[in-house]
Amino acid sequence: MLESLEYFLLAATIVAIVALLCDGAYLTSRKHHVRKRAAVSVGATGAEPGEEAATAQNRQQARGLAWYGTAFTIVAFVLVTVYLIGRMSVTGHGPFANQHEFAVSFSWGILAAYMFFLWRYRIRMLSLIVMPVTIGLLIYAQSLDAGVEPLVPALQNNTLLTLHVSTAIIAYGAACVSFGGAVLYLLHARLSKKIRRMPSKDLFDEIGYKAAVFTFPMLTIMILLGALWADTAWGRYWGWDPKETAAFVTWLLYGAYLHARVVRDWKGKRAAWLLIAGFAAVLFAYFGNHFFGGLHSYG
Repeated sequence: MLESLEYFLLAATIVAIVALLCDGAYLTSRKHHVRKRAAVSVGATGAEPGEEAATAQNRQQARGLAWYGTAFTIVAFVLVTVYLIGRMSVTGHGPFANQHEFAVSFSWGILAAYMFFLWRYRIRMLSLIVMPVTIGLLIYAQSLDAGVEPLVPALQNNTLLTLHVSTAIIAYGAACVSFGGAVLYLLHARLSKKIRRMPSKDLFDEIGYKAAVFTFPMLTIMILLGALWADTAWGRYWGWDPKETAAFVTWLLYGAYLHARVVRDWKGKRAAWLLIAGFAAVLFAYFGNHFFGGLHSYG
């Protein structure tokens, strides 16, 4: 069954790529723009009927690209969900036993967070940042060993560990959206020359903030649940393991960002770079255990 489930993961990767291409084509296409030209001769009354029809057709094509971008994103999310549920039914535990499972879960969290913010703000440009990260994680997951091995003793507290990983997935997904808002804020001047209907910089700043507001409490719960799990698994709540340390630094960065934002009214470039540093810390916390070892290196 695991072999058949892998086709869902491959399909999700392909569909996510198609979604990104559709969104990119929609955002960069200029054919559908309404071009208003000043009258250059007496008696000029506006666009010719043929031009109006062509403009209407281009608008319809643009809406179609946007619709396909959203539809393919939803399909990718569903496929990843089916894969995770199917894998959990086979293994009998949550998606936390190895790096492969958590990479897929990470991509699931990003897709979920992106779809929420797409629904809330109607900002399709986030796709240009978050979808490549999602696709990269899905490809990375498929490059890893997807086999099922018996759980090591530290992972056998299923309920507590599942809650710990679930909050991490949600926090990391929101952190990626926050990262996307920060990057788009910094690239606003360049992208405004290529992207249709470019939102204001303030909106990207707000998205980065709103996503961080969601990330920080999830990171807090993640760390608390992780401490409880560590006490059960290793007999201590905290041991400055490399992954624990990286998670703590990540929590500090997002806490510093929110403090600076609320108390010091930090906005703009400084805030955007702090969010980028926060997501870099998230990635380090995820990948770092492979380089520095520690008790979390079982994946």
